[in-house]
Amino acid sequence: MARAPILTPQAEDFPRWYQDVIAKAELADNGPVRGTMVIRPWGYALWERMQREVDDRIKAAGAQNAYFPLFIPQSYLQREAEHVEGFSPELAVVTYAGGKELEEPVVVRPTSETIINSFFSKWVQSYRDLPLRVNNWSNVVRWELRPRIFLRTTEFLWQEGHTCHATEAEAAAYARQILDEVYADFMDSVLAIPVVRGLKTARERFAGAVNSLSCEAMMRDGKALQMGTSHQLGQNFARAFDVRYLSAAGQQEHVWQTSWGVSTRMVGGLIMCHGDDAGLRVPPALASVQAVVMVVKDGEGVGAAVEQIVAELRASAVRVEVDERTDTPFGRRAVDRELKGIPVRVEVGPRDLADGTVTLVRRIPGTKTSVTVAEVARDVAAALVEDQRALYDEALARRDAATVEVSTVEEAASAAANGWARIPWAVLGVEGETMLATQAISVRCLVRADGGVPESADEPDLIAVVGRSY
Repeated sequence: MARAPILTPQAEDFPRWYQDVIAKAELADNGPVRGTMVIRPWGYALWERMQREVDDRIKAAGAQNAYFPLFIPQSYLQREAEHVEGFSPELAVVTYAGGKELEEPVVVRPTSETIINSFFSKWVQSYRDLPLRVNNWSNVVRWELRPRIFLRTTEFLWQEGHTCHATEAEAAAYARQILDEVYADFMDSVLAIPVVRGLKTARERFAGAVNSLSCEAMMRDGKALQMGTSHQLGQNFARAFDVRYLSAAGQQEHVWQTSWGVSTRMVGGLIMCHGDDAGLRVPPALASVQAVVMVVKDGEGVGAAVEQIVAELRASAVRVEVDERTDTPFGRRAVDRELKGIPVRVEVGPRDLADGTVTLVRRIPGTKTSVTVAEVARDVAAALVEDQRALYDEALARRDAATVEVSTVEEAASAAANGWARIPWAVLGVEGETMLATQAISVRCLVRADGGVPESADEPDLIAVVGRSY
């Protein structure tokens, strides 16, 4: 009798496959409160690597980390009308604490524009204080009606950056810098996920922003996932919280601002963009364990060979782990590593060692080859580089094949059943966008004909990228 598959095949039920991967690869569990999640060590290791890579880029862009409170006075959110209207359905509000009813309810942080600007108004006094650039790694709470682990949860982890600038042009340039040099660079070069960078329409932009820029990625089922956003806030929050500075000319001026963020949603994107019917496939640049050296069976010379291979891999800057659990069946161990998406396995057993070889298993292309002990470190290092690029190229080819150029709203709706459509914004317009929304199809972003990011939706010859989304 054939053994039942460990995971539901993607082609049979993609959402079920996604949930299977999260469970079987030991990434996360549902929390005790609906919509919350417990991130298990393997899942958190992915997030830690993402944090480190993004944090390095944020600091290189001139921002510094800070921390702001989880609880926000409800009156703060009411100062910016569009902002509170956009978030009001998702707010968690505390009215009773310390054994009594609170004089003023407090909101559990859904985002931090209001609390941060209340302090910016104290910190910014002069043009010499600008630009002010801070970043906050934290959790946020948005009461989610249709939760899905990593993609939409009531509580999730993220970073949110906030800046103040002297001019509108400087703020706009910095929002674009974050999009390009922090988010898109990380997603392309580390996550191996090709993203389309573009401008959100007025319907889709962040509540309280004047412009929102986003990175959009295609998942294996053809749907879009918004991977990260960078917003130009104009002076909306600066006026609401009176964030002003004394200019060099001696005039009181309101600052121009940005905010930007990515979250644990990127873990979900990683799963759905790269995973296959055997589980995760983790890009080598991201993997906390790039190679695992596995003892197939104890035998003469096995221990010494493992020590030598591990030492050489570490000397080559490969993140390596040893699996010597010979009391657990080898097949079970191999399947577990495959589910978790570890890029390379080096299998060491007495039979192969007798010939001076080990078995090199590459998760991403799914190949298995015999290599000499003397060359294994070199071959592993080369495989990691090749497979990082292969993942990106595969995802890009899949996205391009599932993206269709169309010229009518009806064609756009039809194309969105299996992928994305590109349609002239002048043809689609706000009316067409509204029509698509009735079919759960959205404009993911607007791009220039050459692929560039527009500065406003009023530019001529823009293309709307249209699809279904998570």
